[in-house]
Amino acid sequence: MSFNYFIPSRILFGKGQLSNLHSQRLPGKKALIVTSAGTSMKKHGYLKRVEEELKKANVEFIIFDKILPNPIKPHVMEGAKLARENGCDFVIGLGGGSSIDSAKSIAVMASNEGDYWDYVGGGSGKGKPVPVDPLPVVAITTTAGTGTEADPWTVITNDETNEKIGFGYDKTFPVLSIVDPDLMMTVPAHLTAYQGFDALFHSTEGYINVVANEMSDIYALKSIELIGKYLSKAVKDGSSEEAREKVALANTLAGMVESTSGCTSEHSLEHAMSALHPDLPHGAGLIMVSREYYTFFAKSGACNQRMIDMAVALGKKDAKDPMDFVTALVELQKACGVDDLKMSEYGIKLSEMEDLAKNARHTMGGLFACDPVKLTDKDVVEIYTKSYK
Repeated sequence: MSFNYFIPSRILFGKGQLSNLHSQRLPGKKALIVTSAGTSMKKHGYLKRVEEELKKANVEFIIFDKILPNPIKPHVMEGAKLARENGCDFVIGLGGGSSIDSAKSIAVMASNEGDYWDYVGGGSGKGKPVPVDPLPVVAITTTAGTGTEADPWTVITNDETNEKIGFGYDKTFPVLSIVDPDLMMTVPAHLTAYQGFDALFHSTEGYINVVANEMSDIYALKSIELIGKYLSKAVKDGSSEEAREKVALANTLAGMVESTSGCTSEHSLEHAMSALHPDLPHGAGLIMVSREYYTFFAKSGACNQRMIDMAVALGKKDAKDPMDFVTALVELQKACGVDDLKMSEYGIKLSEMEDLAKNARHTMGGLFACDPVKLTDKDVVEIYTKSYK
């Protein structure tokens, strides 16, 4: 039994926790609030509530509201410049994974010179060590998908090179995270499903990962169980406080899986898809390839018991075969109305499969080393091709 464990984030979890922001020891006196280019944070009053909490805490703030669903490097650089010019000493990510991820990356570049890609380790990134500590980050999540409130990771796309790559290290953990299910009640059904499956796959990938350990296993199986039981309820009835709360917990646990284990190549495959087709929601892309991806591992014989464990956690209590997990997965996708997503509807062509496979290996090749059995480029092309609709 051996594992490394480091999750330094203070997490306030539960209904109404946003109202406790002002009473926390905040890491600075002037915040850059990073949020999306969409309207939901303003429309539903979440941004205003954060502003009111900061005023109560005598903290100044400015707002950077340009973040896209698949965040891009120019906005990281622009946000960092804004933070520096205005003397911000910490960053708040308000919204989904894209806003919080961007807040982490902005925090790095607000303290450091050069280009963000100087510090990114995959693809054309230079992989340099970050010389100066990032600004502290506060994460306020309004979705249940990425678990970024409980891990150090941030995913940004270099829109010039079509590289979507994860980055992060000990200093990019949020110092404070607020997970308030009340802020998730307004997420539309289809996005609830996409985000919930992203959380699920963080846990399933973390469970079959070759670096999985006792701690990550505990978090992963509980997260899978909660999603199996409550995600379809949250999709069908977004006003269900119980379902929203349980899926939010599953997501935060999945973030802890990311901190103690990690993703496998499933995320590499999807990052290539949404790097080349940025209108594709990350969770939707994962759903599209998931059936064939997990079928490959179920038939490989490399992680039979782990596949069965996940099937049981997902609700198939009599599971005895690795393919039982795939069956349970597809049943959950049907229950959430996302079993027939089509790559073609996002402009992906069947002729692109080899290019996608190359991009996945080039940008996020390190995750392939985490798979329980080796995936060749031919295997990746076959998974994409079989998934294509």
